Amino acid sequence: MERIRDFSGFLPSPLSQIWTWLASKMVSLKNGEFVGSLDCGTTSVRFIIFDKHANIVAEHQLEFPQYYPNPGWHEHDAVEIQEHSDKCIEEAVVALEAAGWKKESIKVIGITNQRETTVAWSRSTGKPLCKAIVWDDSRTKNTVKHFENKLEKEGIEAQKGLWKKGQDGIDWLRNITGLPLSTYFSAIKLRWMIDHYPEVSEAHDADDLLFGTVESWLAYNLLGGLHITEPTNASRTLLLNAQTLEWSSPMLEFFSFRPSILPRILSTSEVYGTITYGALKGVPIGGLVGDQQAALIGNKCLTRGEAKCTYGTGAFLLFNTGPEWVKSGHGLVSTVAYKAGKTGKTIYALEGSISVAGSAIKWLRDSMKMISSAGEINTLAASVQSTAGLYFVTAFSGLLAPYWDPGAAGLLIGLSSYTTPAHIARATLEANAFQTRGIVKCMVKDVKDAREAHGSSHPEEGDELKSLKVDGGMTNGDEAMSILASLGGFSVVRPEMRESTALGSALCAGSAVGLFGWDLEKPETLGEVNTKGSKVFEASMTDNEREKMWEGWERAVERSRGWEEGVDA
Repeated sequence: MERIRDFSGFLPSPLSQIWTWLASKMVSLKNGEFVGSLDCGTTSVRFIIFDKHANIVAEHQLEFPQYYPNPGWHEHDAVEIQEHSDKCIEEAVVALEAAGWKKESIKVIGITNQRETTVAWSRSTGKPLCKAIVWDDSRTKNTVKHFENKLEKEGIEAQKGLWKKGQDGIDWLRNITGLPLSTYFSAIKLRWMIDHYPEVSEAHDADDLLFGTVESWLAYNLLGGLHITEPTNASRTLLLNAQTLEWSSPMLEFFSFRPSILPRILSTSEVYGTITYGALKGVPIGGLVGDQQAALIGNKCLTRGEAKCTYGTGAFLLFNTGPEWVKSGHGLVSTVAYKAGKTGKTIYALEGSISVAGSAIKWLRDSMKMISSAGEINTLAASVQSTAGLYFVTAFSGLLAPYWDPGAAGLLIGLSSYTTPAHIARATLEANAFQTRGIVKCMVKDVKDAREAHGSSHPEEGDELKSLKVDGGMTNGDEAMSILASLGGFSVVRPEMRESTALGSALCAGSAVGLFGWDLEKPETLGEVNTKGSKVFEASMTDNEREKMWEGWERAVERSRGWEEGVDA
């Protein structure tokens, strides 16, 4: 460092002063131990740096452009996602140093991502071949219908010479992948790309196509061309055998995909390589995890029976079923929760997805101009005691779990001359609570069915949901959470530090290198993580009141279903 100071004498006076100041800052920067998380959501990217207690030391966030070229279409530019991610990392490192810490204090990073969003790029150039199709895009309804008909009439070759079709085919597909055929999942989006974009089709035919979800694309760039994924994201593609954690040859044949387009499947928590450029060059990446599973981990729901729901653009409720693969018979998705290391156990979850949650509030603000800010909906909704019989089915792009109806339409029913914006605001929050309750009811049924299938009729610990941990922007409103607890009939637990998604990938990364003694397979090692406390919301209505309102909701949903006709076969 003395040499650095001596060098300042050769510089003009102002530059010499700057150099001396920089050198003094370098001397004063402290060494620490931190873990970083690159959180790439649907509308923004964040890089957050945590300490061992999950305190945020530094962060940076950027929104990236959204593209809506046609009704029902939603696209991202994968290059823009990568550029915004790089910028967030660089700026967060600047903020870390401004806070007095050396960038070398970041020992490992994790990546968490919007799931199902589909990226197709060239093996030879490393560049995207078209815009990414986002998870909530619904252009693929005809593609879904085509493969439903194929499954019904031709079937799927489950084994050499063994074909499953009709209901047998549907059951086989759900048992292998845990998923239904839906616009939601990545294989359907990729098939649409190949069928409609000549560049993608030609790359597939020439064996120049690489496919991945967003974490795969980010890792490919940061790690210098490694084409990898992990089970939580792979389990959202319709291409994974979720019980063996291997790509399913029958599903690849069903969709007519080359196996060479697929990334290599590693675990959720291991060192995949080191970053090849930028401020964190040489830092290992130790965690890849889909955002909803990351939130499950970040909320420390690592024991069977624990559940969380993230309320962002959509809402996603995951219920930890432990090492047992629970097949849903009630409209939910069976998914991988995480696999902690190469030799770690695979932990599974039941999931219910709601396509519209916070985006309904955004619609009230931006399109209907009923509120000027998202937080205002809570004040407006609290100004009335009830919706006065109004129900709002927020099926802007169809309904996901447990209904799975791409033809459902948004519906406001029960309108009268008495209806005010306050009633609509409250109905919006209630719609979120009703859909959550519907998913929870189905989860309880699935767990009970699984237990009885194993010959046990006695309830076990973890069968019932007693409390729901929540995170996401929508949870900031006390009125929204009170309504959720009352209509759900369970306790709602809102932690003070609610960056659970980013924290989840940080925990995966830290566990991969043993940082702070973290080990996802030993929840007790996370005892000092995020202990700032939480606020609990309890139900404030009777069971009879709740059931009566639920019956009204189900009637409203029935009226919204199947509205959009004319989906081609």
